[in-house]
Amino acid sequence: MKFSDDDLTALFLTLELATTVTLILLVFGAPLAWWLARTQSWLKGPLGAVVALPLVLPPTVLGFYLLLAMGPNGLIGQITQSIGVGSLAFTYPGLVLASVLYSLPFVVQPLQNAFEAIGDRPLEVAATLGAGRLKRFFFVAVPMARPGFFTAAVLGFAHTVGEFGVVLMIGGNIPGETRVVSVQVYDHVEALAYGQAHQLAMFLILFSFIVLLLVYGVRRKSDRVTFRLSV
Repeated sequence: MKFSDDDLTALFLTLELATTVTLILLVFGAPLAWWLARTQSWLKGPLGAVVALPLVLPPTVLGFYLLLAMGPNGLIGQITQSIGVGSLAFTYPGLVLASVLYSLPFVVQPLQNAFEAIGDRPLEVAATLGAGRLKRFFFVAVPMARPGFFTAAVLGFAHTVGEFGVVLMIGGNIPGETRVVSVQVYDHVEALAYGQAHQLAMFLILFSFIVLLLVYGVRRKSDRVTFRLSV
């Protein structure tokens, strides 16, 4: 595969965006997933539905309302303008925010499943040894949920790489700033440059295949460990 300079710029920007979004989601998504896994509050259902909303909501719908929110008259736009940041629409920070919201369920749900699979017994034992809530989370739950963290990181990263509708609505198509690889493929198709579009598309297919192999491999390994422990 021989990529053009524009293709390489789009690829590097996409990798930077996916890395940034994944790190943000792991930091803020882990406590949210822990709360959803442990709480008995009536808010668990509504909040869980909000987290999962991007799974069923068309990306253009989410992108449209985020664009309105980030505009001069939107809630986010008014806040960012009041602190001197300006509008986030058609900027890289705006792209990061939109990607975080769009990829949220792909990180939170695997983490929530991993935390729920731990059960109460390890946490109760840690509590009897004097471990507080924070210690139980960081020194018991997080280490035991490592396969879930890996799955969440891989899925969040891959989903951000494959975004199109949301990034086009929020980021537009600014070379070197918001033009990610999925938009670059779209540009090649519009320009009838099918050869270049084919190269980038094949790269994304190969990347997606490797991601799925990694996720399924970790799940099989985790299932074997769980089976041995139960025996």
